[in-house]
Amino acid sequence: MISCKTKGEVELMRKAGQVVGKTLVELRKYVRPGITSLELDKIAEEFILSQGCTPAFKGLYGFKGSVCISFNEEVVHGIPSKRVLKDGDIISLDVGATYKGWNGDAAATFPVGTISAQAEKLLKVTHAATMAGIEQMRLGNHLFDISSAIHDYTEKNDFSVVTQYVGHGIGRKVHEDPQVPNFRQKTRGLPLRRGMCLAVEPMVNVGTYETVIRPDKWTVVTKDGALSAHFEHSIAVTDGEPFILTLP
Repeated sequence: MISCKTKGEVELMRKAGQVVGKTLVELRKYVRPGITSLELDKIAEEFILSQGCTPAFKGLYGFKGSVCISFNEEVVHGIPSKRVLKDGDIISLDVGATYKGWNGDAAATFPVGTISAQAEKLLKVTHAATMAGIEQMRLGNHLFDISSAIHDYTEKNDFSVVTQYVGHGIGRKVHEDPQVPNFRQKTRGLPLRRGMCLAVEPMVNVGTYETVIRPDKWTVVTKDGALSAHFEHSIAVTDGEPFILTLP
């Protein structure tokens, strides 16, 4: 069943979302050559706890970290490790926080030092595609208006959007119904209703949209080894503008 949140519930989700947004801002300060992804994970966990929340991802489905940290050709679900960030890398940080049983979820991809022009374009296009999808979260629109906006923007910029992994509803659980595909659909899908809370999260690749999972059974990578970027916000549908819950 797809739930619509009350005003009070959305306010609790906004608290969780703010902490997620602040965590990404905090992590950005430390994204530089020489630091490990495990160190970034520890910084995030300590910051989330200091804000009165708990890391939503730690232990979720057996995940060991507090943040999904994915390098370069890694699309999503990278496990924090002793891998060192290097100049020219791009790194995706996917953060979740829980406040009084309610969740926030957001992601961003950051440059490490000086990156290539292609990587820079990828980050800009993926962020813009995310915002194009969010803009469609208005009463009168349907679920797959979001999908089409993301797909169209990505395609016109000569990148591909991942089809095997999608956005989702969010609330008391990190992942709730409905699924929110980032690619064009044959039907318009569910109508958007006030209080519906969704995580919109395009994963955009330089090369093929196809992905594979590494032997660790977590880390998703591009099939051709090309770069991938990931941005995400949690958003509530209102009577007016989309309410982005995960802005800091």
